[in-house]
Amino acid sequence: MELVFATHNEHKLNEVQLLLPSGIKLLSLDDIGCTEEIEETGKTIEENASIKANYVFEKYGRACFADDTGLIVDALHGEPGVMSARYAGPQRDATLNMDKLLRKLDAFDNRLARFK
Repeated sequence: MELVFATHNEHKLNEVQLLLPSGIKLLSLDDIGCTEEIEETGKTIEENASIKANYVFEKYGRACFADDTGLIVDALHGEPGVMSARYAGPQRDATLNMDKLLRKLDAFDNRLARFK
């Protein structure tokens, strides 16, 4: 059985493949020829994962699952959350995102954060 994992990240694909029974072959977006960026317009991490999985099923007709992640910072009431990749703007620049986050955290002693 083949199952698509909606990711271009080969490392993530390999990690998840190790968790599955040997009879399931995991395919990436690259493996099925999906090179377009799937727009993540959800308001939650769960919605974004659903958007990606549904996109692949509707366009490629393949059984698919997806994930999404976000950094949840307690002092910032859950920011950047679902906007983690685009926190500093649509260009998805990791350095700008980190700089913005650190500027916002400058006034806080509690920097407790986790990935969801």
